[in-house]
Amino acid sequence: MRLINSSTCKLEEFFEPTIPPYAILSHTWEADEITLQEFTLAPGNRNILSKRGYVKVAASCRVAALQGFAYIWVDTCCIDKTNPADLSECINSMFKWYQDSAICYAYLSDIDWQRSGGQQYDNEEQAFSTCRWFKRGWTLQELIAPSSLHFYDVNWNRIGSKRLLRHSISKVTQIDEIVLNNSDALHGVPVARRLSWAATRSTQRIEDRAYSLLGIFNVNMPMLYGEGDRAFLRLQHEIVAQSPDLSILCWDASHISGQLFRTRRIWAIHGIIIHTTPIQK
Repeated sequence: MRLINSSTCKLEEFFEPTIPPYAILSHTWEADEITLQEFTLAPGNRNILSKRGYVKVAASCRVAALQGFAYIWVDTCCIDKTNPADLSECINSMFKWYQDSAICYAYLSDIDWQRSGGQQYDNEEQAFSTCRWFKRGWTLQELIAPSSLHFYDVNWNRIGSKRLLRHSISKVTQIDEIVLNNSDALHGVPVARRLSWAATRSTQRIEDRAYSLLGIFNVNMPMLYGEGDRAFLRLQHEIVAQSPDLSILCWDASHISGQLFRTRRIWAIHGIIIHTTPIQK
């Protein structure tokens, strides 16, 4: 596992069981993100140092260091996306890495929580309902997995914690509060309901609609970018192979949100909202 030293902004590599406590960043990818290769060349390179992606990583390092964390993990520059084996290992490990983190910083780049004239939003629920972070596929597991998650706005003003804001988050995402409190509660949630949480979320790559859900269902599978919609079909096969919960076969085609995966088999289709009863707290 590669981690960034929060004081030196340099990458270091660790292996189990000697991985130190670390913070972790959750964010939405935008233009000008920085790669692992660029990050290693950053010192002394003004072009790289001025990239918005590097500025974001450096800011997260400062927050981690101020809070006493010597290391932080950031997906853009801790994964070698030019290496298929490394990419596959990291994606399959990602839920666990977020779950094992000491703290997660959710950086909401399209929210300016404090303006000169006062607060821009009436409450957190209003802010979250329009925020891009709550609409992306990868951030679903990044919201659920960490035991400690704190939200920051575009200027790194702290908005609040997942624990304290769980009611507002649940209303925006439809995720049960018990799951927001403890990711272990995922095991008690029907497969169909877990799928419904992802129904209105989007990813840049079609395959990532499936790959971003591996941790939600505790399954592993190789990454095959280029397979298109077949990735979600493979995900469903993996879920059915290890779970007696067949709610995955139940879906209501009259309630459609988002883009459908077209298959010729009777499977739950990603993008369809499945109506299930929330588990009781």
